[in-house]
Amino acid sequence: MKKKVLCALLSAAMAVTLLTGCGSGEKAETPAASTTEAPAEAEAPADNGSGTADGDTAETPAADANAESTGGGLIGVAMPTKDLQRWNQDGSNMEAQLKAAGYEVDLQYASNDIATQVSQVENMISNGCQLLVIASINADSLGTVLAQAKDAGIPVIAYDRLLLNSDAVSYYATFDNYMIGTKQGEYIRDALDLDNAQGPFNLEIFTGDPGDNNARFFYGGAMDVLNPYIEAGKLVVQSGSVDFEKVATAGWATETAQSRMDAIIASYYADGLKLDAVLCSNDSTALGVTNALSAAYTGEWPIITGQDCDIANVKNMIAGKQSMSIFKDTRMLATQVVKMVDAIMKGGEAPVNDTTSYDNGTGVIPSYLCEPVFADANNYKELLIDSGYYTEADLQ
Repeated sequence: MKKKVLCALLSAAMAVTLLTGCGSGEKAETPAASTTEAPAEAEAPADNGSGTADGDTAETPAADANAESTGGGLIGVAMPTKDLQRWNQDGSNMEAQLKAAGYEVDLQYASNDIATQVSQVENMISNGCQLLVIASINADSLGTVLAQAKDAGIPVIAYDRLLLNSDAVSYYATFDNYMIGTKQGEYIRDALDLDNAQGPFNLEIFTGDPGDNNARFFYGGAMDVLNPYIEAGKLVVQSGSVDFEKVATAGWATETAQSRMDAIIASYYADGLKLDAVLCSNDSTALGVTNALSAAYTGEWPIITGQDCDIANVKNMIAGKQSMSIFKDTRMLATQVVKMVDAIMKGGEAPVNDTTSYDNGTGVIPSYLCEPVFADANNYKELLIDSGYYTEADLQ
């Protein structure tokens, strides 16, 4: 089976001790259609199956080194879009923490346009960035510009989305994406009491963009939990859409998820059939599902999962329209990436805690996986407000 890893990461930005840990959870060997990277409950620090422990390092190209040993140098940070709240938070957290560590930052958002992101990264290279942190729009779209970075001796950290089919990628930093899916699946399992209740229960599935490598891990983790109940007939997907390709949502778009949910309601639930749960891989898809249900569904409200704790979705949790959302504290991830940047820029090796799970097509990329937790109506104040992530006013 898979092994679990949990490491402790102390973050000055965190007021809640629950959120100070980063670590890897269970890993799938490959992101397959129905088994991939998912959230199993992390219990105790353990060997991660890679022969490395927390803080272990892997070799990487050293940054060009006009960077002073005390810090300094120009870091390029490429983010995919400002259209989703989480990327705004990722970018601003990264920029603030890098600047606090003594670095100059070139932060760019690409408006979900691949050509724009390619151009932005090219400009970062030509403008003298000494290290690149890239959250890609499409995992397989930056090969040419990444080759330019490699030729220039510039290390690359893939941020939250693994960059595929390029040997220019030095490291990967993310949350444990398989664990995220597992936690979503476990939430549905426990809320419906699938191990004891008679059922059957009706389930529909919405995952993310097929070009985002993480989407398969979220899906795979959740389906590793839920598939046995589907196969046993205790969970029934009335629409018949179970395979990843059928439940993927292009661009993670709220409107796309809403349109598909509108069609599902009209075809299968318009006559009063109860919908018990909707597996949504993130908050933008969950928002689309919620919008469709609010407009056309007259039955008892289903369990709805999500990810990112976007403000609109936390408000829906408080109102009882979304059951949970995976909380990925972007301050925590930014803190870890800054540590990785600092180590590389000072001529060393970045800390990693996983060297087995993420093969980008050219080999396994040394990775650091932070552990996610889930928020719901019972604990959101502790996780989101007491920690300073949001204020009470943000959620009014």
